[in-house]
Amino acid sequence: MVVDVQNDFADPAGSLYVAGGERVAELINGEIATAIEAGSFVVYTQDWHPPRTPHFVTDGGVWPVHCVAGTWGAAFHPDLRVVGPSVRKGTGGEDGYSGFTVQDQGTGQRRPTSLGGLLGEKSIRTVVIAGLATDYCVKETALDAVTGGFRTFVARGAIRSVDLHPGDGDRAIDAMIHAGAVVA
Repeated sequence: MVVDVQNDFADPAGSLYVAGGERVAELINGEIATAIEAGSFVVYTQDWHPPRTPHFVTDGGVWPVHCVAGTWGAAFHPDLRVVGPSVRKGTGGEDGYSGFTVQDQGTGQRRPTSLGGLLGEKSIRTVVIAGLATDYCVKETALDAVTGGFRTFVARGAIRSVDLHPGDGDRAIDAMIHAGAVVA
C-alpha cells in the first residue's frame, strides 16, 4: 500500500511538503518491484479534496490547501511508479487520514473507503505500508489495518513525517508498534 505520495507532500514546491518526501518515491519503487516480483497486489491512496473543506485552514481547519482534486498538487509524484488502482479519500471534504476510512468533521462519523473491499476481493490478509506522512496518513492507515485484522508491516525506510510538533513521527511509530504493526 502506497500512501499519499503526491506532489503537494513529496515535492519541495508542494503546499504541504514533507521534508525528504521527494526521496520516498525512489525507495517505494524498490518495494513495488519486490511486490510485483512476488505476485502481490499494489494499491495507492490519494488525498483528493474539494477546493473548500473544513480540513483546510482557509475554512477553519489545521492544514493549508492541498491535494485539491485534479490539480498538480493532487497528482502522484512523477518519480513514483504507479502500477495499481488508487483509493481517493477526502473527496467530500471529510478528513481522510486513513486509506480505510474517512471521518466527517462535523459529526465525527466514520465511513469506509473502497480500500477494504479491494483487499477483500483479492483475499489479502497481510499489508506492507509505505508513503507520506508517517504521523498522519501512514499511521492512521496502519492502525485501521491492524484493527481490520490485517497483518501489518510499515516500511520504516520508505516513510517520512510532517512533525507538526517535534517528535510526532516517533510517537506515530510507537503508536503503530503498540497497536501491533511491525515497523522495520
